[in-house]
Amino acid sequence: MNQKYEKIFQPYIFPSGVEVKNRIMMAPMTTYSSDDQGVVTDDELAYYAERSAGVGAVVTACAYVSAGGKGFPGQLGADDDFFIPSLRKLAETIQSNGSKAILQIYHGGRQSPPELLPDNQPVSASAIASSEEAPVPREMSEDEIQDVIKAFGEATRRAIEAGFDGVEIHGANTYLLQQFFSPHSNRRTDKWGGTLGKRLIFPLTIVNEVERTVAEHAEKPFIIGYRLSPEEGSNPGITLDDTIQFVDRLANQNLDYLHISVGHFWNGSFRESDRTKSRIVKIYDKVGNRIPVVGVGSLHTPDEVAEALETGVPFIALGRELLMEPHWIEKIRSGKEAEIRTTLSKKDQHELVIPDPLWEKLIRIKGWLPVVE
Repeated sequence: MNQKYEKIFQPYIFPSGVEVKNRIMMAPMTTYSSDDQGVVTDDELAYYAERSAGVGAVVTACAYVSAGGKGFPGQLGADDDFFIPSLRKLAETIQSNGSKAILQIYHGGRQSPPELLPDNQPVSASAIASSEEAPVPREMSEDEIQDVIKAFGEATRRAIEAGFDGVEIHGANTYLLQQFFSPHSNRRTDKWGGTLGKRLIFPLTIVNEVERTVAEHAEKPFIIGYRLSPEEGSNPGITLDDTIQFVDRLANQNLDYLHISVGHFWNGSFRESDRTKSRIVKIYDKVGNRIPVVGVGSLHTPDEVAEALETGVPFIALGRELLMEPHWIEKIRSGKEAEIRTTLSKKDQHELVIPDPLWEKLIRIKGWLPVVE
């Protein structure tokens, strides 16, 4: 192995005490490949098995915590004890290759397609649609808010009983937790909205519920991560200053990491006057001495990952890279980084072990992956 990649392979111990073998995790990516009930399929298990041998940890595709928050066809379910055997199969598949298994838990809020919901009615912090074309969600009642908080705790319990090594709370990508944080989607005047401090109450209460569940049910160290998007393009919308205040609060929680969801690791703010410095690095500079920060975004080569790690950010998540090259880590370790795939060939589905529903999405999303004939 080339010595300049040595840091990629350094073990890491999270605050909870869970140790991983290197500094790379597989980023959460929707697979669309569970069955109609939300049970993991054999094709989905094969997909994870192919990608979990090299990385230190795998964050799964998001699993819905309640039926009213389902966001995708073929999404993994975690809203009932019925799913524990399914989740156990997924955890064991990932762990059998030496990686830690982290279940991402999720509620879609106003982003949930009505046709996937029991009552065909999305819910959110307020009755504000995400766009003119989108359905108007129903503003959540106090009872519904409490039910969702409990649902995140129950999904965490199921992850523990299924043998996962941790959960990642999905507070990014405009889904429900971000909808409460955002001044665009949260226009409430009660204790759950209004000022920035009030808009933080819902996501922080869910963090507390997950932490309480882990303390009650976990018999060994268990990872809790939180994923967030640092800015929104809407006006009003989340600013980077809002996020800096939020991560300052999150750093006081018993979390193992903050996963910053951006398109490119090095991109600066698109709202603030300082547009040159990486938003991930800004967040790391603010709280990195108190909580680990996971960087992500268009780091395709080992040289690019090594450069990002030099900022001090201790962990990098890879998504598209592991779709195109499931053995990204192994090829670097064996000195074969020149053999890493950098395009997705339409002929390579079976070799790459990608389920049909996911494959159909990948070859049709323009610009997300370099697809070649």
